[in-house]
Amino acid sequence: MDGMLSQEEISALLNEPGVSDAGEQPLTDTEKDAIGEVANISMGTAATTLFSLVNKKVDISTPVVSFATWQDIVEAYERPCVFIRIGYTVGLDGSNVLVLKEHDVKVITDLMMGGDGTNTDGELGELHLSAISEAMNQMMGSAATSLSSMLNKMIDISPPEADVVDLTETLDGGSIDSFLAGQFVKISFRMEIGDLVDSQIMQLYPFSFAKEMYASISKNMEIDATVASVGGQPAGAPAPQPQPAAQPVMQQQPMMGQQMAAQPVMQQQPMMGQQMAPQPVMQQPVNVQQAQFQTFSTGISPALQSENIDLIMDVPLDVTVELGRTSKSIQEILDFVPGTIIELNKIAGEPIDVLVNGKYVAKGEVVVIEENFGVRITEIIK
Repeated sequence: MDGMLSQEEISALLNEPGVSDAGEQPLTDTEKDAIGEVANISMGTAATTLFSLVNKKVDISTPVVSFATWQDIVEAYERPCVFIRIGYTVGLDGSNVLVLKEHDVKVITDLMMGGDGTNTDGELGELHLSAISEAMNQMMGSAATSLSSMLNKMIDISPPEADVVDLTETLDGGSIDSFLAGQFVKISFRMEIGDLVDSQIMQLYPFSFAKEMYASISKNMEIDATVASVGGQPAGAPAPQPQPAAQPVMQQQPMMGQQMAAQPVMQQQPMMGQQMAPQPVMQQPVNVQQAQFQTFSTGISPALQSENIDLIMDVPLDVTVELGRTSKSIQEILDFVPGTIIELNKIAGEPIDVLVNGKYVAKGEVVVIEENFGVRITEIIK
């Protein structure tokens, strides 16, 4: 209020080295424990998803949360490795980076392609990056679902982006997140995939993202504690009063000196010193009739049927002419070059198949109409 700036404000304005903004302060022990628990639950769900992709037992150990710098990653990790960036689009604002070893990516890719996980020769290519991006998309998508349950709000991610990173390069490459230039949160896991992989993977968080996640967890825990303390009722609301049970029989007390006629359903209470004989309960007769059902006609009016088919006459359908099919392995497809001949399962002169919206409906033969190919229908398939 006196117009003087504090030392922290002066440092922030001057961007003094060694002093970060308030949102980038290291985490407390409580925040580290909370982030570790979130990572443990999320990666447990991700491990289940990875098992369904590679059809191998996947174990991911309890995470270890610590602080690190880029130099720490360079000294402790193999090179090159794969950085997978996961951005949060709904519920949380920020991103994190998952770091995998080159060998681990090759094993996962080979297993996803139907191999036994031993085909790890050669360099990492687009096929490996595409496969690991799809695996991480499903794994982190299931982890986001678990995170949604913990934070009690919708969480969604963008498609992961995978890049091969040589850890000896500087942070000016553009493909590496800028938060790695300073100190950040490192969450380490031990991942085992059958007897093929036994290595360490890492998740890297900026401090701002970790603090936002902890704030969401704390807020959700406070709401749960408030609801539990009042027994599920809003604070200050009166407890509901029990409602009396409905009485099936009406009771009536007689007036002094008045005689009461017997009522068919009502019960009377005796006066002082007087005993009353039990009154018989009379029931009204019930009129019971046999149910009558209308017979439905199976016939359909031709006029009505014509009107119904007219409603869809203008709906466009895709007509496909299939010359033939064959099956090739991924290796054979990768060997395709201009001039490669692919043998189909059709014999020369055999009728070709005509499909409408993917359904086989007719056979035909190829004809030429001026400069275009055409098909002459020779048989309709019923």
